[in-house]
Amino acid sequence: MGFRRVMARVLLCALTCGLVGAGSAAAQNYPSRPIRFIVGFAAGGGNDLFARLVLGKFQEQTGYTAVIENKPGAGGRISSEFVAKQPPDGYTVLLGATGQMSIASAIYPNLNFHAVKSFIPLNMIASFPLVLTVPANHPAKSVKELIAWAKANPDKANYGTSSPSFTIATELFKLKTGAPAVAIPFKSSNASVLCVMAGDCLLTIVDGPPAIPLVTGGKVRALAVTGSERSPELPDVPSMAEAGYPEVNTKLWSGFFVPAGTPDAVVEKLKTDLGRALADPAVQQGLKKMATTPGGPTGDAFKKVIEADIKNFSDVVKAANLKFDE
Repeated sequence: MGFRRVMARVLLCALTCGLVGAGSAAAQNYPSRPIRFIVGFAAGGGNDLFARLVLGKFQEQTGYTAVIENKPGAGGRISSEFVAKQPPDGYTVLLGATGQMSIASAIYPNLNFHAVKSFIPLNMIASFPLVLTVPANHPAKSVKELIAWAKANPDKANYGTSSPSFTIATELFKLKTGAPAVAIPFKSSNASVLCVMAGDCLLTIVDGPPAIPLVTGGKVRALAVTGSERSPELPDVPSMAEAGYPEVNTKLWSGFFVPAGTPDAVVEKLKTDLGRALADPAVQQGLKKMATTPGGPTGDAFKKVIEADIKNFSDVVKAANLKFDE
């Protein structure tokens, strides 16, 4: 082996060892200042509550300082774009949700970020199905009866929606059942459920927090929850799989992300510390009270969930010929 080749290998080894050493040092010294956690929604909303619940325990267990910054706007996309542009050093962490990550990457071609190319997924915080509701006095007592009624009364078939997440979930329902329904836009999922309660909307498919109190109070009727499992908050309401439509399986989630390029050692440290906070019984119970299933996949397994979501949402958008304004 020639002298130049030997020296090249020595230099490569030195460089590689130096990078490994730098990564280890980064983890050993991390964090040396407060960590910013960016939430793309206003204080008091579901994702903000998730952050405060988990990060309170995270600080208690680790002694680190976690600062929550709310950067609402554009369905969370402003916060995603902001974090994607931050230094990949572990000091800026995104609390990202399905809508601003998987769905945005599926439906907006001109995004300045991508859910799995611009970020490294850390821990899923929680996931939850959506709830299909109709007016309390509607004659349909099951999903099949609702579909039959909508087909017989297409001029009266409409649905409330306040975001692409709920639009795509409802359009998937329409594609898999053949039910007609025209979208009526609202500014919040709560407004969609109130439209159903008033009898002005035939149905809405929304998240649990605004729907479940009205269901348990008898103000609206829940016919199913999306996916294959029943919601612990609505044990008497069948899943879509039980109702005969297993492909209507939309499930939303929230999780922690760091910018792509963050050192592996820092990523692993964050995953471990956040995972310990998420495993705390009080945190688990708090997440369950918000009608979610606590925890979920981490790292590469979480990334695979997001990649599958992007494909599935893209397929629905194409099949339903949906267009969304950025």
